[in-house]
Parts: sequence; structure tokens; C-alpha cells
Amino acid sequence: MSLVLEGLSISLHGAKFIAPFSMEIEGGEIVTLMGPSGTGKSTILQAIAGGLAAPFALSGSIYVNGVDVSRTDVAKRRIGRLFQDDLLFPHLTVGENLLFGMARGPREQRLALMRAALSDIELAGTEHRAPHTLSGGQRQRVALMRSLLAGPDAMLLDEPFSKLDVALRAAMRELTFLNLTRRNTPTLLVTHDKADAPKGGRIFEIKNGEVIYVR
Repeated sequence: MSLVLEGLSISLHGAKFIAPFSMEIEGGEIVTLMGPSGTGKSTILQAIAGGLAAPFALSGSIYVNGVDVSRTDVAKRRIGRLFQDDLLFPHLTVGENLLFGMARGPREQRLALMRAALSDIELAGTEHRAPHTLSGGQRQRVALMRSLLAGPDAMLLDEPFSKLDVALRAAMRELTFLNLTRRNTPTLLVTHDKADAPKGGRIFEIKNGEVIYVR
């Protein structure tokens, strides 16, 4: 599995916003893109996911597992996203939220996978609860698992730990990175906090519209 960005650039009202850059992320690797708010981190994720809208415009190519998805519909790119807000469906139970992202198949098999996933994130027995009855950290764990159960070929993390307290933040980072590495999922994490970057992982930074390799 791999996520490759080739000559990717973004313009705003026809003017350069993000200069052309290239990046290759292998399966199980988590690459960090840093920069202050407003520098274009989330805009780059929007472009990769397929949600970039006018007045922004994208140039370059995006490859997922060797396939150019630059002009493919969002739903067909098989790229998962995790945000700082959990974005769980409030009208669905916790279990139904997990089932929503899963591929269709025999009901009993899907239920078993859902319950196993809840057990993996230490939330066994919560499948019939409403999302608002869970704590912020618990909801974020459910959001992570919902993204993973959809079986994405690549994952984008948009400051998913920023609203958690220090202890929960560390635990959520560990859980997220462990699951993505186990699933061999190429991942791009954007953050403004260097503490969020996985140890030993590559780090890029946005400066004046340029994506620069830091380490």
C-alpha cells in the first residue's frame, strides 16, 4: 500500500498558495505535516481527499496503491479521514456508527466485527448507547474505529488529538498509530504540535507556501 503525491500544488484565485511538492508514504508509515493555522495544512488534506472547492484549484497527481485518483470521485478514492471533531452521527447508536462505514456482508459477520472493534478500543457493551453519552475521548476512539472499519487504502489525520487533554491525547495517539501501523495504512498527519508526530517518523513543514522536509 502507498500514497504518492507527485508535483502537487494548490492555487487560490489563480495565485500560488502551495508550491509544487512531492511525497511518497509507504504502507504503515505515518508522515507528519506541520505548520501554524492558516498555512494550508487542512487544504492539502482536502485536495488529497477530493474535497477541494473553488476558489482553490489543484495541480499534480495523487496515487493510491499506484492508481491515479486525482480526478476520481471522493467516495471512490478509498481515503479515510479523522478530524479533531469526532463527527459521529448523533441519530445512530455507537454500534450503528461503526456499521455505517463497513462493507456490506452477512449481518452476523458485520455485528461480530463491530463488537470486536468496540472491545479493541475498550468500549465493549456500548453498542446501543447514543454517542453523546460517551466522553470526548471515547467518541474519538469510536470515530477512529469507524474510519478503520471502512478499510481505507490511505488515511489522513487532521489534528485529531488537539481537543483532548494531555493524558487522553497521549493514549489516543498511541491507539491511532498502533492501529494504522498494524493495518499497513499509509498515513499523513497534519498538526501544529510537534508532540503529535510519531517518534522517528518523517516531518515536513509548510513555510511561506513551500512544503519543506525537516527530518
